[in-house]
Amino acid sequence: MTDRKAVLEGLRDDLIERLERYRAHKEQRDGPLDKDMEEQAIELQNDEVVDALEREAEAELRHVMHAMARIEAGEGETCAVCEASIAPERLAALPFATLCRHCAEPR
Repeated sequence: MTDRKAVLEGLRDDLIERLERYRAHKEQRDGPLDKDMEEQAIELQNDEVVDALEREAEAELRHVMHAMARIEAGEGETCAVCEASIAPERLAALPFATLCRHCAEPR
C-alpha cells in the first residue's frame, strides 16, 4: 500500500502542476482577442481546449484525493460499494480506484 500511496502522491503533485499551468494560461489570455477573425477563432478554440483539460485534471485530482483519504482511513484496498477487496491488478492499473471491477462496470 505504501507504493500506491507514493504513486498517488506523485499523481497529485503532477495534477496540481498541470492545473497551475492551465490557470496561468487563462490569466495570460485575459486580454482582448486578436483583431484577425481567424486568429480569434484559434484563440477561442485553444481556450476551450485548456478549459476542458482543466476540468479533466480537477476531476482526476478529486479521485486521487479521495483514494488517498481512503488509504489513510485504512480502506484503500476495499471497494467503497460492496466492501470486497479491490484486485491488486486493478489498483496497479488505476491507482485511484475506489471500486472493485464489478461495481465500477456501467449498468
